[in-house]
Amino acid sequence: MSDGRLALMLGEFIKYHRVEKNISQDELAVDSGLSRPTISLMERGRSVSLNSVIKVLRVLDLLYIFDAIKISSKPSPMEMLRLEEKKRKHSSKKRI
Repeated sequence: MSDGRLALMLGEFIKYHRVEKNISQDELAVDSGLSRPTISLMERGRSVSLNSVIKVLRVLDLLYIFDAIKISSKPSPMEMLRLEEKKRKHSSKKRI
């Protein structure tokens, strides 16, 4: 998928959610601290800064889309080994 198509998809996503929330471009611009032409450019898939996109997503309560690119912190193999060693060891004594 081309960069232009991705930008257009993001713009359509933003416009869809803006309209669903019954927010005008002017209102979104004021709430995000951007100009209305910037919102218009964004919705049409034109080039805008990442910071502008983040501001708009924040106002529309859509920052959850970044969860898809979040890197989860997993213990390293050495940390896993240390955790296993710390687990309580049970005796192998037979019960009568």
